[in-house]
Amino acid sequence: MKARITVTLKDGVLDPQGKAIEGALRSLGVDGIASVRQGKVFDVELASADPERAKATLNSACERLLANTVIEDYRVDVI
Repeated sequence: MKARITVTLKDGVLDPQGKAIEGALRSLGVDGIASVRQGKVFDVELASADPERAKATLNSACERLLANTVIEDYRVDVI
């Protein structure tokens, strides 16, 4: 079974890397970009065949290691 974890900064948390990307896009002439927020994506392969158990395991991994839950939100999508 496969899963994708997406970690993003919470609303209101400053994102200097996103601002740098936004500025770089403008300097490259890319028009129509209102704002950019940077995040992380983890593609995980699981041995479990139970989607609910897999999601619980990955939620635990996010809470303990993959996301700083003070400033980041995360989403687990089991595929």
